[in-house]
Amino acid sequence: MKKLLLSLLVISVVGLTACKEEEGTISSSNIDAEEVLTLNPDADIFQWDGVVYKTGVDWVEELHLTMNKELGEITSLSPNPNNYRYENGMANKLTIGSKIYTSKERNDILLVESDGKIKKYLGVGEG
Repeated sequence: MKKLLLSLLVISVVGLTACKEEEGTISSSNIDAEEVLTLNPDADIFQWDGVVYKTGVDWVEELHLTMNKELGEITSLSPNPNNYRYENGMANKLTIGSKIYTSKERNDILLVESDGKIKKYLGVGEG
């Protein structure tokens, strides 16, 4: 009888703990412009499809990537360095009209043609 009560107690505690952990779980989401710019105020970023992309990542710069499909273009600029409310197509250092492309080799890196140059932007992952 003691073993049965002890087993029921353990099951109850484990069940309640699991429910409590599930209740307090925060769903993961992509890092936003505020987090990127707080860590590095000089970061060159833009937002596309809800993801913030950042250039100047050493290992990304070393990759040989090929432009693929055109996704769109930069449509607006962040009005000031303390603006963290980015929308799709918004950048802080690119020029309006800069073309955004996928790369054939990687789906987490976008290529941007701006002022005659191609820049590589890595999608900032989950924190």
